[in-house]
Amino acid sequence: MVQAMIKDRSIFIKNIYYMLSYVYTDLIQNDYRDIAVEEFENVGDILSVILFKMVSKQMKRGMIKKYIEEQSEVETLKGKINIQESIKLRASNKNKLYCEYDKLSINNYLNSIIKITIKVLILSKDVSEKNKKNLKKLMFLFSNVNLIEIDKIRWSDIEYNRNNKGYTGIINICYLVLNDLLLSTDDGEYRLASFFSEKKMYSLYEKFVLKYYQKHYPNLHPRASKIKWNLDDESEQFLPEMKTDITLRGKDKILIIDTKYYEKSMQTIDIYNSRTIHSNNLYQIFTYVKNRDTDKSGNVSGLLLYAKTDETVIPNGEYMMSGNKIMVKTLDLNTEFKFIAQSLNKIADDLM
Repeated sequence: MVQAMIKDRSIFIKNIYYMLSYVYTDLIQNDYRDIAVEEFENVGDILSVILFKMVSKQMKRGMIKKYIEEQSEVETLKGKINIQESIKLRASNKNKLYCEYDKLSINNYLNSIIKITIKVLILSKDVSEKNKKNLKKLMFLFSNVNLIEIDKIRWSDIEYNRNNKGYTGIINICYLVLNDLLLSTDDGEYRLASFFSEKKMYSLYEKFVLKYYQKHYPNLHPRASKIKWNLDDESEQFLPEMKTDITLRGKDKILIIDTKYYEKSMQTIDIYNSRTIHSNNLYQIFTYVKNRDTDKSGNVSGLLLYAKTDETVIPNGEYMMSGNKIMVKTLDLNTEFKFIAQSLNKIADDLM
């Protein structure tokens, strides 16, 4: 599991903060010192800090408001008069009208999701008192927002537009808390997993590397691109889609990166415990490169970028295969983030 990759727990989970910030938020600063004094015990603490910062920032911009229908007694005409209820007021000697009108309110679906997420974090024993205190300040500002039941949230139905696109990162963080970390409830207290599952870390690692290059190397046009099969005819029926994790384009060179996050980054092939690179990984990157290099120039190369585990033997090497370079490297997520950045920078710089 993820724990097998951890030598220094505090460094590792702080780097999860950076990875999340690249993928879901705009909190990252160029010098990586924005959380230098933060101490995280687990991922729940990380998400508490991120959610507090993001919601606080959104409140300065303005929370989403929608018109909701209100009905109440008023002294002057407002909206539409409810004749029947107004007659009752007159009969009881009240010099008021009963009106129905629309009122702008922060009580809406997205804000309800944020509120229940804040509540879960506040009631979780896995979040520090310091972070709970900050979240309680936010909860007070959501006092007029209805709570929603977690199992009633329809994540796939959420749509973003010009008015609510600022909520995208916030709702993504809420999803991580409620869908990926929440374990169970006992006596009104919520329990959160200490770390993401290996599957979630795999996805986070892939997205982080792409977002890092998009932020710092836009000139290399980083994107997850599709590769067409280099066929002798036009028939592609039944062939699987080839989609890269990351493709970087230099002036006259292309680098295809396939990120890998495993508990064991090497495979054992015999009784003597011989270690090799995962066969399927190597076949896949080779296939991507050869099909992308349509003119057989050799200017397309491939990189398997593994997250470093605590194994004694780690994949690392360069191979020339039929005129194209295939590289295997590891990225140590258990070191200061500035060194992670340096490793990613070198990969990009070598392409330019």
